[in-house]
Amino acid sequence: MTAALRSREAALGQLRGVGIIPVLRGGADSKETVIRVAETLVDAGVSVVEVTMTVPDPIAAITAIIRRLGGKAIVGAGTVTDADSAQRAIDAGAEFIVSPALLPDVIDVAKRNDVAVLAGALTPTEVLGAVRAGADMVKIFPAHSVGGAAYIRSLRAPFPDVALVPTGGVTLESVGDFFRAGAAAVGVGAELLPKDALARRDFERIGALAREFIAAVKAARMVTTG
Repeated sequence: MTAALRSREAALGQLRGVGIIPVLRGGADSKETVIRVAETLVDAGVSVVEVTMTVPDPIAAITAIIRRLGGKAIVGAGTVTDADSAQRAIDAGAEFIVSPALLPDVIDVAKRNDVAVLAGALTPTEVLGAVRAGADMVKIFPAHSVGGAAYIRSLRAPFPDVALVPTGGVTLESVGDFFRAGAAAVGVGAELLPKDALARRDFERIGALAREFIAAVKAARMVTTG
């Protein structure tokens, strides 16, 4: 078992602070590619990596990234759909767990291990259920398909204190809108980690996209705080 590098509170603070959670899913065909992507993101200023359980040998990938980066990034496990997978990811050193839907058993495992958990939800009922189950943040997925930033703004009315993390279809053009609507962070997949760039191992392109996303988030936050 590998101990988490940060406390749960510190992990949540970093997720909020960076604001972007890169979702490494399709296209990463090897552990080596996953590691290089993580290094590229960190070099570009995105010190967060979510390795989904759908990449090849995800537990080994999480372990390898943590060893290679030496605490330079917060590494989490995504698309976690059962308690056993959650525990294995945490044992490997994952500092946050993300589920695609409201799964109380996954939330329970994260809570028992004092690890940050982002529970998937879509409807107001599911958002409330995630909060009551103990989720630290609530992943709204698929955000783009249900109205995008306008939907996040609507959810913020009844849930002003819930940390919402829209995921699914977040682009460079829309990321600012999500933060202005009240998102605590966003999950970004193919728009930041395009499958063709991963297939060609075009890390330069991935780094450039990461810097653009960071700049867009910073600009949006300046507007909301100013």
